[in-house]
Amino acid sequence: MIQQIGNEASIQKKDLKIRKALADSNKSTIAKYQDFVIGRGGWGSLIKYELIITLCSWLPGALGLLLRSKLYPLLLGKVGRNVVFGTNVTFRHPHKIFIGDNVVIDDNCFIDAKGVRNKGIFIGNDVFLGRNGILSCKDGDIHLEDGVNIGFNCEIFSSNKVILRKNALVAAYCYFVGGGNYDLSRTDISFAEQEGLDSKGGIDIGANSWIAASTTVLDGVTIGQDSVIGAGAVVRESIPANSIAVGVPARVVKSR
Repeated sequence: MIQQIGNEASIQKKDLKIRKALADSNKSTIAKYQDFVIGRGGWGSLIKYELIITLCSWLPGALGLLLRSKLYPLLLGKVGRNVVFGTNVTFRHPHKIFIGDNVVIDDNCFIDAKGVRNKGIFIGNDVFLGRNGILSCKDGDIHLEDGVNIGFNCEIFSSNKVILRKNALVAAYCYFVGGGNYDLSRTDISFAEQEGLDSKGGIDIGANSWIAASTTVLDGVTIGQDSVIGAGAVVRESIPANSIAVGVPARVVKSR
């Protein structure tokens, strides 16, 4: 039994390597597409996804907004009331995407809940995700609690768990890296060939925090509630609550 569990875990890690999955000669192109994009097999899932995305993802104006509000809930795990979807929003593994009430997802956003063992992406009430925003899972989870506001051109990546707590404010061009650490001691294989991504525990952004523009937050970081991170900072270590931190690497310079 222990050996079987170990074998299954190894298979799951290999399944997460996109390059290997796409190169699998034992699967058809359609099967690879369904594994990579839809996350479910069967012709019913494929046809429903293709029809809905083709019909309304690109459609501008009020008609596009109306169609997306009515049809996207058929794809996603949950969609609350008064959710606005902009044009050209891309979903991967949509059945693991859960959205609350009064949410705005602006144009050209990419929401990817891909993974074998993860639970997915959870977006609370009154959340705003700015234009060109990316929420990307690689067998990790992302939680945006109520009132989170994310500016345009931001990316949140998770191979573990990334949480932005209530009313966190994230300015444009920020990057959150919740995982993605490779074994630097190995030179026998390339980084791309390493199976699985190590994580230091993900990222936790406290309630009412303000992350200013072009900030990078690395894996294993907790930012305490009511804190401010100055523009352009690189946050490598955790920041206490009620702090103002700036610089590369970010250092606490003042308490609020």
